[in-house]
Amino acid sequence: MLEIGGLWTRDVKAPTYEELRPKPFHDHPVSPGFPIHKNLQEKLLEVEKHPDPTVAHVLATCSAYAYSGAETVSMIMARTGLEDNHCRMISASADGMLICSTSFLIQSEDGKVVILCYRGTEPASFINWLTGVDVEPERINYQFGDPCASVHGGFYRNVRATRYEVMGALGRALEGKSVRKPFDGEPDPQIGELEALYITGHSLGGAMAALMAVMLKHEQKYKAIGDKLRAVHTFGQPMIGDPRFAKACEEHPFLRENVIRYIYDSDVVPYLPPATSGPFKHFGREFHYRIPHVRQEVLSWLRYLGCAYQPRKGYWEPKKRPTRQMPSALGIALGGLAFVGRKSQLSRSLPIVYSFEDHLPHHYMVALAPPGLPNEFGD
Repeated sequence: MLEIGGLWTRDVKAPTYEELRPKPFHDHPVSPGFPIHKNLQEKLLEVEKHPDPTVAHVLATCSAYAYSGAETVSMIMARTGLEDNHCRMISASADGMLICSTSFLIQSEDGKVVILCYRGTEPASFINWLTGVDVEPERINYQFGDPCASVHGGFYRNVRATRYEVMGALGRALEGKSVRKPFDGEPDPQIGELEALYITGHSLGGAMAALMAVMLKHEQKYKAIGDKLRAVHTFGQPMIGDPRFAKACEEHPFLRENVIRYIYDSDVVPYLPPATSGPFKHFGREFHYRIPHVRQEVLSWLRYLGCAYQPRKGYWEPKKRPTRQMPSALGIALGGLAFVGRKSQLSRSLPIVYSFEDHLPHHYMVALAPPGLPNEFGD
């Protein structure tokens, strides 16, 4: 691990499948376990139309495990299908500036695919929570639609905190080098040049991912990297800019079509910041996961009584209009009550508007898993 002031980096290389599989079981013909997605690298290179179910599941999995460390992220992405990947973790902190920013770059073995993933709000990090409420508008420092367009100051500051190191690693990928630095005694890995870049994140990480996409598409100095960007997938993302900023993003074809936001049921965070904080608006395409709670609970009781009914699962649906801000911060308190209510079967079927329970990253990962697919542990 390398530390430069308040900036930390960590470089790892994924374990091989032979190392990940227990020896007595690794040749079992019925349950190979993983990779979960066969030929994943080729899929990430070839897919042209988004959203794509494989891409969505892979990025949701990466976003969920971004709350761990570099070794775990690299290992999980190897299990998912990026065998022998290269991984660089970049983290910056400055408590007085409300900065607590962590990003991961996961690169395929041949260098052609890179996933940039931002970590979301860490539950135990007070600074991360303060970042979310640091809603003072901040103008972006380059021409973008309306010159008065502004973004969430806390999110913008956290993206910039690691941007220099992130761009340096992506620049190495453009040159056919590994995003990680060579280990002691190792020659600088020479691999293929970057062809496809994906950006993702959950919660605060989703906000940072969307902001990075805007920077790549509008700052000329990043054009070479921006041209490799295929799609941005965010999960439970809060709003990042005012209506003027959102309008400018909607006028850009890539930001309008290939920035894709997923919202799980009553997740409270996509409704934030509240309207009392000032006007904010989403941009990009939105998909909402709906769960018929009352019907599901009734059918589960019928099944318990011996009937042959199966509860209906949720379903994803596109939304024509983006989710709007909650009226006031009272919605945050309601989201906390819903978190408690979901722990009881009697109250689980009650209709709710906002829920912190639905914000948890594993909900997105499970809801986006294609039918019949093993989980990230190969079960």
